[in-house]
Amino acid sequence: MIIETSAPTRVDLAGGTIDIPPLFLFHEGASTVNFAVDLLAKCRIETRGDDVILLESVDRGVAFETSLDKMGELKNEPRLELLSKLVYFFKPEVGFNMITDSQAPAGAGLAGSSTLNIACIGALNKLVGDRYTPDRFIPIAANVECQVIKVPTGFQDYYSAQYGGAASIHFAPDGIRREALDIDLKTLQDRVVVLYTGEPRNSGTNNWEITKRHIDGDRELYDIFEGIRDDATKLRSALLENDWTRVGEILTHAFPHRKRLSPMITTPHMDDLINVALRSGAIAAKVCGAGGGGCIAFYCEKGRKTSVEAALTSQPGAEVLTYNISSEGLVVNVM
Repeated sequence: MIIETSAPTRVDLAGGTIDIPPLFLFHEGASTVNFAVDLLAKCRIETRGDDVILLESVDRGVAFETSLDKMGELKNEPRLELLSKLVYFFKPEVGFNMITDSQAPAGAGLAGSSTLNIACIGALNKLVGDRYTPDRFIPIAANVECQVIKVPTGFQDYYSAQYGGAASIHFAPDGIRREALDIDLKTLQDRVVVLYTGEPRNSGTNNWEITKRHIDGDRELYDIFEGIRDDATKLRSALLENDWTRVGEILTHAFPHRKRLSPMITTPHMDDLINVALRSGAIAAKVCGAGGGGCIAFYCEKGRKTSVEAALTSQPGAEVLTYNISSEGLVVNVM
């Protein structure tokens, strides 16, 4: 049996970090806004006639073998740790090759690891006979990733990977709800440049330290998150109303909130790239993910995306990423 899966990465526009439990419980109406892009994470599983388990990451250039009778060792295997822990969780009873590949640059801040997580869960769940219904994939992904990074992880990235499209993810005491945003995706794509800065993300924002400070009662941090919550709420409304001028105003207003959350969210190189983009027709910058490197999304004036891309392409180390907004989420094919 051959199983092939894919899932889209995402560009987060507003509300990031507030999706980490329990932070969203302290801010009524907490939400995030993001859209999925076709820089895919892929997983391919092919069953074998022996008891060997081969795990390989093409983009990382890492591979190793083990066997069914040594599966327990995958619980604490440091090589390809996410893949190892997922295999240990599902405990397949047949030998197989599991090969993964991610199209997003390493450390891009586009939710590559969370997306790969969903793609692998889709494949492994099919390998073990659809043990879990798809509504269980996101809780499994979050819990296993927490085992890997050893701190709570945010939830928004799994929703874009599993469902695709543009969405607002709402967080409340009674659970998490995904709202698909019925918006003009072509206009959104025509106005957003996604730039890889050439600097892999280096945890510019330490989410665990922020979480601890928040729980300890840091009032300034609480107020920052209130602003992050409000920006996400306003952006959702502006997108649904196709008010593209207002979208630019909200994103411009939101950037200082992210900078207050951590001054290291941008590097000097990123600041230079932001200035180049703003001089060339960009209205606002949104650092993707935790910052400190990785990608920046630029919201551009109408008709100025090409000029912004041209200006950024000339900058050392910078790479404008070609993408399409993906309306499709997790795809599982069996051959």
